[in-house]
Amino acid sequence: MKHDQNYWQKRYVDHITGWDLGRASKPLKSIVDKIENKELHILIPGAGNAYEAEYLIEKGFSNITVLDIALQPLLQLKERLKNTDGIAIVQNDFFKHEGSYDLILEQTFFCALESRFRESYINKCHELLKKNGCIEGVLFDFESKTNEPPYPATKKEYTNLFQKKFDIINLDRCLISEEARQGKELIIKMKKND
Repeated sequence: MKHDQNYWQKRYVDHITGWDLGRASKPLKSIVDKIENKELHILIPGAGNAYEAEYLIEKGFSNITVLDIALQPLLQLKERLKNTDGIAIVQNDFFKHEGSYDLILEQTFFCALESRFRESYINKCHELLKKNGCIEGVLFDFESKTNEPPYPATKKEYTNLFQKKFDIINLDRCLISEEARQGKELIIKMKKND
């Protein structure tokens, strides 16, 4: 099956969104709570319903770009955030997106990509980030054979992939995962190396 715009749009329209917590996850909230500079330019790729964007706005951030290939979740987000400044809601393919960011917030996007796109993801993040920019968030850490997302990987695989373009600051077991994800997530911070 081709995991393209139509595939993701249909999943949102049909409410086949098992990854959607209905709120920002505890790990993402923890990351946001530690950021002091509210002027950072932040990209949330593959954002879906983007509850973490709402949390960023609550915390006073004002340069947020939410990106997804599917229109449905973005329409819902626009409705929830109508009359809100400081956020750009963009329907586009991540690999075609252009911009310049201080931070890429990662939550369930990487694992939605088939393994053949993983190196391209890393290269695109490197391209989109400013000097000293970072990727922060969580990645799944488990092994499984599946033809549907989430596509898992291991800490070793992530290290091999990211170390080519990023300094790995944090790639450790997430101790504050949501209950259903406990023991299956790594909390990450990757700094662009120039």
